[in-house]
Amino acid sequence: MVSLHTSSSAGGSSDTLGGHGLEARLRQLHSQLLEVVPAVDRISCALYDQHDDLLSTFVDSTRCGTPIEAYEWRLAESPSLSRLVGGGGTRVIDDIPAVVTGDTPHSRWLLEQGYRSSFTVPLQQRGALIGVLFFDSLRKAAFTATVQRSLELFAALINLTIGQELNLVRSITTSAAVAREFANLRDTETGGHLERMAHYARLIGRELQTSRGLSDEFVANLYLFSPLHDIGKIGIPDEVLLKPGQLNTDERQLMENHVRMGVEVLEKLIGDFDLEHRGEAAMMRNVVADHHECLDGSGYPRGLSGEEISLEARIITVADILDALTSHRPYKQAWSLEAALEELERLVALGKLDADCVAALGRRRPEVEAIRDRFRDSEA
Repeated sequence: MVSLHTSSSAGGSSDTLGGHGLEARLRQLHSQLLEVVPAVDRISCALYDQHDDLLSTFVDSTRCGTPIEAYEWRLAESPSLSRLVGGGGTRVIDDIPAVVTGDTPHSRWLLEQGYRSSFTVPLQQRGALIGVLFFDSLRKAAFTATVQRSLELFAALINLTIGQELNLVRSITTSAAVAREFANLRDTETGGHLERMAHYARLIGRELQTSRGLSDEFVANLYLFSPLHDIGKIGIPDEVLLKPGQLNTDERQLMENHVRMGVEVLEKLIGDFDLEHRGEAAMMRNVVADHHECLDGSGYPRGLSGEEISLEARIITVADILDALTSHRPYKQAWSLEAALEELERLVALGKLDADCVAALGRRRPEVEAIRDRFRDSEA
């Protein structure tokens, strides 16, 4: 979930390989575990989104073979996992080829990798499911009662670590939400807008995962931090923020100042939560500071261009424009999705938007429509 990478270049993606992300920490823990339980060939965690009933591959440590990445599935569609989560406890499979049918991408992958046995542990926080932890072995019946007791201690540590990271994200996003409430922000920062933005961003990230070499952790962070993008609008007066007509030059300059104010608010949050030397600060800064930059240098506030703009900022920009076009506003009617995609493509042709990000939306159009309809604003 929250990346702990320590640095980011001005324009590069924050998905750099470092020694401080959760996946890197999981690999270190795996190395230590092998001294106690050498038969564990893979540890993997899937993160659970209760609003979508969605499990998504998240962090992984694999000794041999090819990890499964960019994979999502609904918990309700997995009867065995649903029973496990509903009944509590853990699950052991001593002979995977004997019981796994290969009727899903995950089960086919499991058989192809040659795993023979597994041990599965639900991850809980305050009684709520936050993810599922998988231990796999190339050996048959590797997870004896003694091994399970050892692994439960490691599972508890992983559960605590991920739970702490989730709490950190909730604290940051809750602080931002409270600030918006106090500011009575009601324009583009409706709950529906934030949900749509997060889902569009995750959809683009998933679609680009293979071609751009993005980790599951990066995509999860993108989803979690996208609602922070316009936090600076809490400092914009209502007469400007909610103006039904076009803004004049002075009003436009004031509106554009929301990026600077957003960075100031974010830096305060980073200081309050002691995030200065942790990698999630890099993605948050990129999302807040650069989501109005354009590839041709015509954006604001810094006039960045090309590779100076991080991939997460490019993704957020496309997601934000899509939602602005397809949503009703006091000064405009909602565009059709077809017209909005055509406009995004026009902006690509002008050199303003990332072509891959826009093409990703076009390839996933049914899912874009589902997100738009599911989180539609009540007044629309």
